[in-house]
Amino acid sequence: MTGEHVHQPAGDPPGPWLSIIGLGEEGVEAMSPAARALVGAAVLVVGGTRHLTLAAPLIRGEALSWASPLSDTLPRILARRGLPVVVLASGDPFFFGVGTTLLRHLPAREMCCLPHPSSVSLAAARLGWAQQDCTVVSLTGRPLETLRPALQPGARLFVLTADQDSPGQICQALTRWGFGESAVTLLEALGGPRERRRHVTARDFDLQDVQPLNLLALEVLAAADAPIIPLAPGLPDEWFEHDGQITKREIRAVTLSSLRPHAGALLWDVGAGSGSIGIEWLLAHAGTRAIAVDSHPERAARAARNAVALGVPRLEVRVGRAPEVLKDLPRPDAIFIGGGARDEAVIDQCWAALAPGGRLVANVVVLETEQVIQRAWQRYGGTLTRLSVERLEPVGSLHGFRPAMPVVQWAVEKRN
Repeated sequence: MTGEHVHQPAGDPPGPWLSIIGLGEEGVEAMSPAARALVGAAVLVVGGTRHLTLAAPLIRGEALSWASPLSDTLPRILARRGLPVVVLASGDPFFFGVGTTLLRHLPAREMCCLPHPSSVSLAAARLGWAQQDCTVVSLTGRPLETLRPALQPGARLFVLTADQDSPGQICQALTRWGFGESAVTLLEALGGPRERRRHVTARDFDLQDVQPLNLLALEVLAAADAPIIPLAPGLPDEWFEHDGQITKREIRAVTLSSLRPHAGALLWDVGAGSGSIGIEWLLAHAGTRAIAVDSHPERAARAARNAVALGVPRLEVRVGRAPEVLKDLPRPDAIFIGGGARDEAVIDQCWAALAPGGRLVANVVVLETEQVIQRAWQRYGGTLTRLSVERLEPVGSLHGFRPAMPVVQWAVEKRN
């Protein structure tokens, strides 16, 4: 589903004409009189095959199943703009549901929503868990690794699954990652006559006859050596697949601090290498966005693999050489230049593209690039910091601190 807007007819916008109605497993019996009346009066009722089957006794107008992708159905909905149309959805349409998708194409004033309790609400009620203390992760259409950042010891998670095979696959992944002793509750067909709850540990999951509509409730228990993704920047270097082109852990932690990630902010990671900066930017908050750019296709592919493995598959990866590849990118709130800073045109284009109030950070190690950065500092201001790290290494049968190459970091904020 893209964020593109479907063309809307000209003229005064109508009032609410599109009703989004949440359905539960119990079907029309649990619908309110108002919801029943809206379905009965609609000239068009849109939903999944299961939704249309459940609501069939009430439908008087045309019934339309969602196409794949969903965006292909939107023109047929918008063609009835101003007429009574109903979209059926599971549970709460604005909780990981179709309501959010429809809002990309229509203003809220043209909609009304009659939600049903979501599957998470029902699950929390069954288990006696406070929803505000739990994390919800959707794996519908997303890699299993998306779950990894949420796997914090002692956490309670609700995991929205894709189908009947998902619970077993999730538990296999939990075991592989070192969380096999986590308590798992499989909740199926919540709210309907086929509702069922079963309890097991992730390691021992062998439940059969899983119903397609299900979710998992997890109580996370980590093994002593489980790779828990930390809540502060500076992941171990060995967690990344790389060819040596990686911002090392200590420098990376300082770099993320200089970039100052915040919710909703977009980062350009220019000369991304392993993608480590963009990945840790995305790990800082679920609302962050990042585009990694590298001129080497193999490095770009490696960055994408690292992003999936570390639970942030939303990293966008572009192959191309700066500054040309930067021209068509959306305006960033922060830019990290890890490669390409020797070209002053790259710095100037990044500065021009940066949103007001945004941050630009560049790390350099060689004298020639350091001279370019010094000239940029003279033009644009900011701070220059020399960072040096020494690590203990063997010296024959003894040990000594061996210094890594010092890094000069330029950090600057674009003021209005």
